[in-house]
Amino acid sequence: MSQSNGTRRVSPNQTPKMGQHNMAYVRETNEANHKEVANQFHIPTATETTQSPSSSATPPSDIIGQIIGDFGVWQLRTVLIIFLCKIPASWFMACIIFTAPELYPQTEFECDPTALTANQTITPNQCYIEDPQTSNRQECTQFLYNFDFQSLIMEFDLVCLRDIFVAWTQYWHLFGVLVGGVVATKMMLFVSPRNVYFIGQMAQIVCGVVTGYARDFSLHCAFRCLSAVCCAIMFTSGQAIFADITSGIYRIGAIILYDTFWSLGVIFLPSLSAFFNSWTHIYLGITFPTLFLTLLLQWTPESPRWLLKNGCDKDVDRVEAIVREGASINDRLCKIPPDFHQQLRNLREKMRSAPAPAKWLELWKGPRAKVHMIAAHLALSAFIINFMGMLLNIRSFGRDYLVPNTVAMGFSEIFGCFLALHFTLKHNKWKWQWAGGFNIVAGLIGCLGWLFSRTEMNPELKVTLWMIIATIPKMGVSCAQSMILACMAEVMPANKKVPYVFSVVTWARVWLLSAPFINVLKKIDVALSLSSYCALSIFGGICTCLMLTPRSTNATPQNQDQDPAAAKKDISPLTKPVFTVDISNTQL
Repeated sequence: MSQSNGTRRVSPNQTPKMGQHNMAYVRETNEANHKEVANQFHIPTATETTQSPSSSATPPSDIIGQIIGDFGVWQLRTVLIIFLCKIPASWFMACIIFTAPELYPQTEFECDPTALTANQTITPNQCYIEDPQTSNRQECTQFLYNFDFQSLIMEFDLVCLRDIFVAWTQYWHLFGVLVGGVVATKMMLFVSPRNVYFIGQMAQIVCGVVTGYARDFSLHCAFRCLSAVCCAIMFTSGQAIFADITSGIYRIGAIILYDTFWSLGVIFLPSLSAFFNSWTHIYLGITFPTLFLTLLLQWTPESPRWLLKNGCDKDVDRVEAIVREGASINDRLCKIPPDFHQQLRNLREKMRSAPAPAKWLELWKGPRAKVHMIAAHLALSAFIINFMGMLLNIRSFGRDYLVPNTVAMGFSEIFGCFLALHFTLKHNKWKWQWAGGFNIVAGLIGCLGWLFSRTEMNPELKVTLWMIIATIPKMGVSCAQSMILACMAEVMPANKKVPYVFSVVTWARVWLLSAPFINVLKKIDVALSLSSYCALSIFGGICTCLMLTPRSTNATPQNQDQDPAAAKKDISPLTKPVFTVDISNTQL
């Protein structure tokens, strides 16, 4: 090597020390500068033009995301811990399958004969007392039971015409889910997601115990509703935490697979119920595992961007400690710049100066905005009714087959979630059409139950056929629901994502209240209740097909009625929203 004018020359065949590191640094710097320019002038980057599934969900990069990365060991640990809260949530929803099994007249319950007077007889179904001479009939109000399991039906005499009150208890649970999602979303405006998560855990333990020991039916319904509120608070705030520390396709994948632990809870519920001979003990058994989640809270981080935006000045130091911990576990400490603390303060100011979320009426403005609003609201309403109702509908197939049928439903839900992930990763551009088309076909298959509904055949073969045509629509419903919950925000601009998701989920949960009463149609025919759910699957599939994946993030429809000054303000990088985590993007 030669030197001239104090400058050292390097031959082309030689590589200077740390050359590879410097080249990598230059590439990262150039890529970051290109993205910054693209964000300012709405120029789509190379990544966005390749139709990446994460292109419509990844928020603008900030110092927190640059340090901890999109996904790592730290995020994986947090995601798995939070996923566990779905298990007790599914237990509280589906426990009615095992706390209130159907009783058979004459053999397992009968009208109390001591209530009879002269010349009165009891009808064969044990529901009425008749007087043959006067042809008067009155409802039996006192019953005797001969069943080795102390069920909810025996506790409150929910037989004969009072069987409708089994659906009534489930109604109050679903009403609690509706209220809990709204309460959690509003609480997180003032209380950090981690604290909301902890409050939900503690309240769920208390309410679960009271629900199990309540001996008044109204009190039981009230605390079952409160238990559901607590469960919804847990999984809503939990999702806000892991949605904040993950990004890109990893966030979408985590939200899609969130329901797999719900399904695992459904699969484990029959085994848990087998250990108890009373409905009270089942409630205690599904309540106290939540204590285990409180022990794992020490490894559950706070939402760093929430603290940065809503916390006080000293919370900046907490955020710095959280990010440093994540970077340490992910082996990314080298990404922390010297002025890290100052950059956090700058990010805090940007987040606080971000424009407010759009009003609800503004969600209807823009290209295809009305189509996406109507399609998402109707589709999720149909799917969420099916998701809960079809699971409870397995009581229609007979008490002797509850265990295998429940397990089969759980595995079909898991398969549906992974199918949604496959559509999102491999067919992102047409994922809505794939999910919608699958539900249309699955719904048509489910309607085939009318072919053998009244046919005489082996009972086990008949139940097997029922489950085959029921698990296929259930799989499609799980696929479409998880995809909608994870990806529906991509069709809206950044300032409309949170109110859009909140509106769709809340609307769907209002209609979810009708699910328990659809199961009452089994009194007419088992095929009628199943066909009703399949018709909803077909309807939801058609609505899902109307949704379209945007070509890129920057091509997302913007408000057409904005004045040029407002539009220029939205484009400016100084006013561009940084905190875009959809804390309202919740799943039942």
